[in-house]
Amino acid sequence: MHPRIEDYALIGDEQTAALVGTDGSVDWLCLPRFDSAACFAKLLGDEDNGHWRIAPLGAERCTRRAYRRDTLVLDTEWETAEGAVRVTDFMPQRDRAPDLVRVVEGLRGEVTVHSVLRLRFDYGSIVPWMRRADGHRVAVAGPDAAWLRSEPEVPTRGHDYGTHSEFTVAAGEKVAFVLTWHPSHEPRPARIDPYEALRHSVDDWRAWAARCRYDGPYRDAVVRSLITLKALTYKPTGGIVAAPTTSLPEEPGGVRNWDYRYCWLRDSTLTLGALLAAGYLEEAEAWRDWLLRAVAGNPSDLQIMYGLAGERRLPEFELPWLSGFDESTPVRIGNDAVNQLQLDVYGEVMDTLSLARRAGLPNKPQMWQLQRSLMRFLRTVWRQPDEGLWEVRGGRRHFVHSKVMVWVAADRAVRTLEEHPELEGDLEQWRALREEVHREVCERGYDPGRGTFTQSYGSRELDAALLFIPRVGFLPPDDPRVLGTIDAVEKELTRGGLVRRYSTEDPVDGLPGSEGTFLVCSFWLADALHMTGRTDEAEELFARLVGLANDVGLLAEEYDPVAGRQLGNFPQAFSHIGLVHTALALFGDEGAG
Repeated sequence: MHPRIEDYALIGDEQTAALVGTDGSVDWLCLPRFDSAACFAKLLGDEDNGHWRIAPLGAERCTRRAYRRDTLVLDTEWETAEGAVRVTDFMPQRDRAPDLVRVVEGLRGEVTVHSVLRLRFDYGSIVPWMRRADGHRVAVAGPDAAWLRSEPEVPTRGHDYGTHSEFTVAAGEKVAFVLTWHPSHEPRPARIDPYEALRHSVDDWRAWAARCRYDGPYRDAVVRSLITLKALTYKPTGGIVAAPTTSLPEEPGGVRNWDYRYCWLRDSTLTLGALLAAGYLEEAEAWRDWLLRAVAGNPSDLQIMYGLAGERRLPEFELPWLSGFDESTPVRIGNDAVNQLQLDVYGEVMDTLSLARRAGLPNKPQMWQLQRSLMRFLRTVWRQPDEGLWEVRGGRRHFVHSKVMVWVAADRAVRTLEEHPELEGDLEQWRALREEVHREVCERGYDPGRGTFTQSYGSRELDAALLFIPRVGFLPPDDPRVLGTIDAVEKELTRGGLVRRYSTEDPVDGLPGSEGTFLVCSFWLADALHMTGRTDEAEELFARLVGLANDVGLLAEEYDPVAGRQLGNFPQAFSHIGLVHTALALFGDEGAG
């Protein structure tokens, strides 16, 4: 039986991440960065595309698993007729080289454990040369090299293009495996002590989690979401990837499979707000600084997403040798949506930098200059149609959310000048722009007959992004047009009580097939219900959304309420940002600083 997306757990070192299944198999790992080629790609293919499984001989799915409290250290346990065994998986903070550590510990009786390692570099396409050296197994192919060792040493044998180990652990006995990657032209990195690394990892994660200022209901879910966001942060730059995976399908067997191992500007304001509200000022500042570096340059070249360090070229191509998750092809690397025009990103950048300034983050001398440049350009292009927040591939339209975010850009520019009159800027022109955009959206983006804003000018379709209208201050929450839009979204875009982005029956996205409900959009609905006084309904929806997380508290991008399964790339930063933000909105007065 093919695993489900929710069968996986995340481990990582804030530069890359691995997915570990309930069967004890590491099925996805890109080295040395989130966006590098995978050396374990079974997630999108089969065992011959690379994986590393450690489990009791003959056992399948584990008996139980859990993260150690407030950490990213994963414990997976099996109960067998012979006894019980635990495998502890983690990736310690690296000095130079990335390490994957797997500690096998006997809990009861004597259990025979089998380890099989199949390294396949370049997304499962290259079988490396294997050799022995100083009691290690060494794999080399092209630019990649990896060393496998164990403490204490256990015998290994090569078979079927894999490295196999079979050993017995009694109660209290431990065997630690360490897999270390480095560029093949460089010498082997210094060896780490796996047990010391485990102690440090537990202590470091718990110290970080203890900084969370939120102490209200669902605190465990909030902290798990914050830990996940931390794990999706590329520490050298402060950028946060949307997800550590590519091509996990939005529809099983479908073609809606995208590479999410990059940093999206659409997430910027919500990310910064969640980090600030939860008390993580250093991480918020690092994200703000990443944003400033990434968007530097000509405002006409502003992109919707960037690489981990702000790279701009993310060409999209397909990997034909991978069969896809649950036979969902194509498997895509890169993302052509990087070349789209999305006017909303100007509003998101302006809103993020405005929030950073109000929150008291240290100012950057180039920040206001950048914002003025963005506003000068936006005034010349805001009337154009665009591809919109959801990166549709069915042609440009005048998306209402995009125009609302243009209004946000002008509004935040005006507010900044009003609060800081010492700054230079075109205050009257920006006020005029704000009024003009507001008037046009209310005239062309609102359907008075149905009492709702629409997805785009002249359309009858809806869009979950319309729920942002009261949130960003475009209209007050008690405005009848806002109340009508929330009612319409709830009536027409929900399935099983959860919210879809938009109707896929309309050819707006230019793609065949359908998709699941979007988890972050469902959090947005909870926020909108709360803002309009329907707090009991908001809390009920929030509780349901938290309950959709898998057994270790992780959320994908989407959920299929009919099949009861998660869909899309996993774990998804946007979903966890939504969880944190909604928890703070609903319960923050009780526990958030």
